[in-house]
Amino acid sequence: MNKVQQQDVRVAIVGSGFAGLGMAIRLREAGIEDFVVLEKAGDLGGTWRDNSYPGCACDVPSHLYSFSFAPNPEWTSTFSPQPEIWAYLRACAERYGVMPHIRFGHELRDAAWDEDIQRWRLETSEGELTAQALVLGTGPLSAPSIPDLPGLERFEGATFHSATWDHEHDLGGERVAVVGTGASAIQFVPQIQPRVGRLHLFQRTAPWVVPHPTGR
Repeated sequence: MNKVQQQDVRVAIVGSGFAGLGMAIRLREAGIEDFVVLEKAGDLGGTWRDNSYPGCACDVPSHLYSFSFAPNPEWTSTFSPQPEIWAYLRACAERYGVMPHIRFGHELRDAAWDEDIQRWRLETSEGELTAQALVLGTGPLSAPSIPDLPGLERFEGATFHSATWDHEHDLGGERVAVVGTGASAIQFVPQIQPRVGRLHLFQRTAPWVVPHPTGR
């Protein structure tokens, strides 16, 4: 991929998840083509690209989670699984002509407003550019939070966050500890429980859980 040369754009969008793609689509609909979408990864999708843990799915009805201007009558479930949502985002990007605007492999490293030229100066992993407007669509779940657990650095077993699931590691028959009972754990714990040898679940605050309408 060619490095981004010093250039000026009207709008720079950071992130190609729901927020970034939605902004890009609306800009095109408004007749604005002078924009780029800076994406640090090699594919679009944001959290629906990165999270692929067992049982990963939408926890609100898919029809409500979709773009209002791009309804999808083909959802296979009321609460669609991760691969379907990721495919939906890619289809929207292609359908609305956003793909040519995305700069994959371009991580934003610094952004500073230059009062003299009235532009944002953006430093990316692949070069610099300036922009009249900067839109952040990175989302709150783009960086996994690893708790500062005493002794974790000395643990000799496999460790990974649910957002960076190690699919190469077989949990079959193993003793597994899960820290947290948030939305992700509520989805993947029932998936791995029948396969592991023993499961320890640590929680700080008990969540409210009701039976899932799909039986998951």
